[in-house]
Amino acid sequence: MGVPRFGRGKNDSELSSNLYVANCGPAVGISHDDIASVFSEFGVVNGVYAADESGTRVIVSYSQQSSAQAAFTALNGHTCPQLGGRSLHIRYSVLQPTPKDGGSDSVTVCITASDLSIPGIYLVHDFISAKEEEELLQAVDCRPWNSLSKRRVQHYGYEFCYDIRNVNTRHCLGELPSFVSPILERISSCPTFKNSAENIVLDQLTVNEYPPGVGLSPHIDTHSAFEDLIFSLSLSGPCIMEFRRYDSGDRPPRVASSAVAETESSEDDSNFIRRAIYLPPRSLLLLSGEARYAWHHYIPHHKIDKVNERVIRRASRRVSFTFRKVRTDGCKCEFPQYCDSQR
Repeated sequence: MGVPRFGRGKNDSELSSNLYVANCGPAVGISHDDIASVFSEFGVVNGVYAADESGTRVIVSYSQQSSAQAAFTALNGHTCPQLGGRSLHIRYSVLQPTPKDGGSDSVTVCITASDLSIPGIYLVHDFISAKEEEELLQAVDCRPWNSLSKRRVQHYGYEFCYDIRNVNTRHCLGELPSFVSPILERISSCPTFKNSAENIVLDQLTVNEYPPGVGLSPHIDTHSAFEDLIFSLSLSGPCIMEFRRYDSGDRPPRVASSAVAETESSEDDSNFIRRAIYLPPRSLLLLSGEARYAWHHYIPHHKIDKVNERVIRRASRRVSFTFRKVRTDGCKCEFPQYCDSQR
């Protein structure tokens, strides 16, 4: 059975047996079990569900409306010592019909890129060995990290500036570090990428470290910042990466202001095609062509991923190496509705 689908919080005067609770969830270190334990003091809790992909908002579903009302009265706007002392913001919510064809609350997770049916995506399993993985992690852990709101990063070659969602091509940080040279050589000679990567000189590297429950908002890497090929090497822990292709008849997705997403979609926009793929440790993903320019990609803010019939817990950390080629002129891709150079 799929997870129930709930609407956003209603007006406080419109009662229901479901509560939309903001400012708590896996992304801030609070498990659904912890939330259920607190809210069960007011009545029988049917379940605690993610309200969206942020990892900071949940739906608490009660058996009785009176239980939801009691919890609302006691907890709304108050700090909760059992939930890390966070101040909870609560509204009533309603159960919505389950969408046809699986809807946005369920998606088949592919294991291979060919099953995705998205042009321009390639995935190579076991691109590096376990020993090479350990050596890469040791290499970056010996270097200083920069802290963002929920994760740590390192930049090489050129720094990605999150305030302008681009790179400053006049400020080169130097050559890419020597510890990634074998990776770059293997990319250029890999048969999977032979027709696209053998002549490219990748000159920008971003290393991201994700704690459990932390992901990325849906985004398209800024077209004017990087060339066509984007490689992402997954280390230490697994995750699911999801993709969204928005209806070409819609307005162009708005430019994001977050420090993570370069071009982010509206949360309320449901007019899209959705796909997902499982990225195991030591795998290398390539986004190119349509996949790079027209599909939003993101990592859900989960501590546990459901890969079809399997439940996979994320590791204590996931580290990704993202290799790109900095663009020195405007983008002339075939997807102007997503292109900052052509808008």
